Amino acid sequence: MGAGRERSLRDELLEAAAELLARRGYKRLRMQDVADAVGVSRQTVYNEFSDKWGLAQAVVLRDNDAYLDGVDDALSRHEDLCSAVAAAVTYTLKTASDDPLKKAILTGADGGDLLPLFTTQADPLLFAARARIIDHAVSQWPGLDRDTVAEIADAAVRLTLSHVVLPAEPPETVARLIARIVTRYLGEPAP
Repeated sequence: MGAGRERSLRDELLEAAAELLARRGYKRLRMQDVADAVGVSRQTVYNEFSDKWGLAQAVVLRDNDAYLDGVDDALSRHEDLCSAVAAAVTYTLKTASDDPLKKAILTGADGGDLLPLFTTQADPLLFAARARIIDHAVSQWPGLDRDTVAEIADAAVRLTLSHVVLPAEPPETVARLIARIVTRYLGEPAP
């Protein structure tokens, strides 16, 4: 089996697992069901992800990569930093509120089982988001200091994630607030 097939198999397994998680929740997710959906043995799923928690983590990380592609796009469509941050936060909050997997995790009957992936065990998500945002920001706005961007990116990502988990205001309101915080911290003008 070549590397291309392995990657394709992993993607198929993740897609099947995401659909099952959204529909059934974590407690009723079985490795055998994921295997059956793709037409492989249960052992193949275990070989790829070790256990059910590893599979769930991989699904959430893959989902996060797709969000970060959208964040990159939102940032790229704006020349000024304030508008770019507001657009990226709005995109994140609106997309998360419509995502069936996130809804299952955040509001489902057994969603609490996976909630740590967005809270106490969210380090892989936060690290990936922070790294992508830092790289994008210093590339698009080269006058920004990388270390300072890293400090505020961490705070902005955590604040945005907290509003994904527990929305308090409309996405646009939260986005404007976070954009003001980021631009003030970086000493950039707000339109």
